[in-house]
Formats: sequence, C-alpha cells, structure tokens
Amino acid sequence: MPGFVLLVRPRGDGDPAMRLGLTVSKKVGNAVVRNRMKRRLRELSRAVLPQAGIAGADHVLIGRYSGIERDFALLADELRRALGKLRK
Repeated sequence: MPGFVLLVRPRGDGDPAMRLGLTVSKKVGNAVVRNRMKRRLRELSRAVLPQAGIAGADHVLIGRYSGIERDFALLADELRRALGKLRK
C-alpha cells in the first residue's frame, strides 16, 4: 500500500491474541516526523485491527514516506483491503 507495508505472520501457538509491531525508518524523515508516523500507525491499528485483524498472528506495519500526509480514512481503508487480501 502507498502509506505502509503490512507483514502478517501466524504464530501457531494457540493464543488468539493479535500482536502489533511498528517501524518507521530514517528514510521517512527526522525524529519528529517518524514519531508522528508511528502515532498515526498506532491509532490506525487501534481502529482497524480489532475487527479486521487476523487472530493469533503478529502484525507489523512499516511506515512509508507517503503515509505522513495521507488521509487517515484512506489509510484505514487500505489497511482493511490489505488484511482482506491476506485472509484469502
């Protein structure tokens, strides 16, 4: 997706809890920009993962530069679509 990269890996340990990892590299910007992107990704995951996430899996969101100014509703829609593709 243009605003982020999503990686999902089932743990296979029988625990239905979803775990989340966030990362934003220095290529995205300085510390202020990276922290802002992490806050956006954290809020995005709070909004989308409880309904659309994959139970018992680790979800990793890698922030991209274009995700900084991208509309939040558009990011949420992209995350839902990416999770939908993974479920198939």
